Amino acid sequence: MSKKTRVITLSALFSALSFISLYIASVWPTGRYGLVAFSSIFVAGAVCEAGIASGVYVFIICSALGMLLLPDKSAPVLYILFFGYYPVLKSLIERVRRAYLQWILKLLVFNAAFIALWLIAGTLVFGSGDYPPWIFPILATGLNLVFVLFDYGFSKVIRFYIDTVSKYAGRK
Repeated sequence: MSKKTRVITLSALFSALSFISLYIASVWPTGRYGLVAFSSIFVAGAVCEAGIASGVYVFIICSALGMLLLPDKSAPVLYILFFGYYPVLKSLIERVRRAYLQWILKLLVFNAAFIALWLIAGTLVFGSGDYPPWIFPILATGLNLVFVLFDYGFSKVIRFYIDTVSKYAGRK
């Protein structure tokens, strides 16, 4: 199989798996955020198996399909604003040699996504937008801690994928 065929095939496969996860997240209200986060594993798989371009293809395809076909748009919005592209950026950020710079960049990306989500979808998700002034810093702090745990766990899942699953994907 040529490299181009392999990239297209893997991108299509991982796009389908990511979309299925987003579909379940949009129709099953319990665990919605976890399922959207789970859908990002398939973007990471595409990056591991076929490179950054494949991960970008999976993100674009799944984002477009999610916005066009899913009945509830909150899952694809979360995917588009953070979880879909994060595995690609994580791969690029982790090429930086200094760990503290990696964390600064990761936290900048997360906080930019959080602010965008708050501004774009805040009133849709959280209601009228009439919040006490102390809610934003408390929510931001808590979500930053959750993000650090997410990133750590996501790294472990990627390592597990590379060590166990990837060897069966036919990589040469």
